Amino acid sequence: MAGGTARERIVVLRKTKLRETDLIITFLASDGSLGRAVAKGARKPQSPFAARLELYAVSDVLIARGRSLDIVKEARLVAAHGGLHANLERASCAAPVAELLSRTAQEGLPVERLFDLTCASFDALERVPAASAPAAAAAALLKALAFSGFRPVLGRCALCGAEVPLVAGSLAAFSVAEGGTVCGRCRPQAECRLLPAEGLSFARTLLTSTFAAIETLPPDLDAAFSALRLVQQLAREHAGVNLKSLNFLFTCGLFG
Repeated sequence: MAGGTARERIVVLRKTKLRETDLIITFLASDGSLGRAVAKGARKPQSPFAARLELYAVSDVLIARGRSLDIVKEARLVAAHGGLHANLERASCAAPVAELLSRTAQEGLPVERLFDLTCASFDALERVPAASAPAAAAAALLKALAFSGFRPVLGRCALCGAEVPLVAGSLAAFSVAEGGTVCGRCRPQAECRLLPAEGLSFARTLLTSTFAAIETLPPDLDAAFSALRLVQQLAREHAGVNLKSLNFLFTCGLFG
C-alpha cells in the first residue's frame, strides 16, 4: 500500500544503478524478509547515502512507502563491514552469501533469525583470516539454506533417518535430490554420488557450530571448497539458484 513511512534496520545485499545518480538497493529487513527501495542521489560522491548504503552494510533507515518502489529518506550506519571491501579474498566470499539471500528471501515473507544470521555471517567474514574466509562463507551459506527450509541432512539417511557414519578415509553416499546422505539400505532408491566422508563431516560441523567456534578451526581449503560445492548443488536443486559468485570463487585462483 502506498503512503506512510517506516523505520527499519536493514542489511544491503545488492545495488542496481538507476538513472544517472540513483540506486535501487535490495536488502534484508530485520524480520528476514526481502525489500527493495530507491536511494535518490546515492551515486553522487557527496551523498550521505554513499557509505551508509554500501554492500553488506547494516543501517537504520527511514523508508517512504511507494506504489511500485519504496524510497529511502534517511539512513544511519550501524555496521559498515568495510573489511569485506578492503580484502579481495573476503569480498569474494561475502558475495555468494549476499547473492543466495537476495535470491531465496522473499518480499512479505518473514524468516525468523535470518537477519541475525546474515549480520553474524558478515561479522565473521570480516574477522577471520583470509585463508579461513571460504569456511566461514560455507557455514553462512549452509545455515542460510537451513533457515530458508533447505537444511541438508548430514550423518543420517535423508530417506529413513538411519545413522550414516562419516568416517575419515571412507566414502559416503550423498543424494542432491533427497538433500542429504543416504544409508546403504536406501541407496538403490535414490540417485547418489559417493563423496569423501571427511568433507561431509566438515560441512556438518559448519552447519551445526557457532561462528565463534568456526573461527577457531584451522584453515582447511580442501574441506571448505568441498562444502561450497555441496552448497552450489543444493541451491541449484532445491532453490533453483545458480550462484554465479560461487562459480567465480571456484575459478578465480585467489586461494591457490
